[in-house]
Parts: sequence; structure tokens; C-alpha cells
Amino acid sequence: QIQLVESGGGLVQVGGSLTLSCAASGRTFSGYDMGWFRQAPGKEREFVAAIRYIGGRTNYADSVKGRFTISRDNAKNSVYLQMNSLKPGDTAVYYCAIKRGSPFNVAPAVDPVEYEYWGQGTQVTVSS
Repeated sequence: QIQLVESGGGLVQVGGSLTLSCAASGRTFSGYDMGWFRQAPGKEREFVAAIRYIGGRTNYADSVKGRFTISRDNAKNSVYLQMNSLKPGDTAVYYCAIKRGSPFNVAPAVDPVEYEYWGQGTQVTVSS
């Protein structure tokens, strides 16, 4: 059974930093792309960042570019999201997700419907 478990969420002040982690288990994830999404109350789930398995190519939402960094450790089947300069608008439940990677050299997918497996989410609250 495939499981994704997020950790690292919490309460932080404006301008602060947090690092989210997501560990995948249940099978070999060679070739799988990994991504982070978030959902604020009353809003749709939105793309945050993603990273390819092959080559480590990344993709970011415009709202987080320059502030968030996604990385992965393939040996640990894990993906991370370093979040700096946090704003109240970053408050949301953050989810990690995985999908089979494209065989072509393309940017990671941003549409949540393309992702096959999801974690339960971790709450990030940025207070002013």
C-alpha cells in the first residue's frame, strides 16, 4: 500500500521559515515525479512546486518563486519544501503528491489531477 506522510507544518510568524518533508513508502518510486500543493479554506487546491525524478527539473508557482525551494532524496523516497519569507497568504494545508514521470524532458506537471497518490496534508499557518 502506497503511503505519503507529510511533516514539518506549524505556526510561524510573517517572514519566518519552515521546511516540509514528505516520505513515500509502499513501493519503488523510481521514475516518479513529486510535488507539493496547498489548499486554503474556501479555495481550490493549487500547485506550489514539483520536481522530476530524472534530472531534478523543478517547477514553481509564480506566487512562491524565489521564496520556496523543492528538493528530493531519491534514496529516501522523500521530497522537501523549504519555505522562506512566509506570508499570511501562504497559510494552507500543504499536500505532497507523486505521479509517474514523463519520459520526455518536460517540466513537472502542475495540474493536481495528474498526480496519482496524495498525502494527508500538514497545516501551515503564517501569523501577522
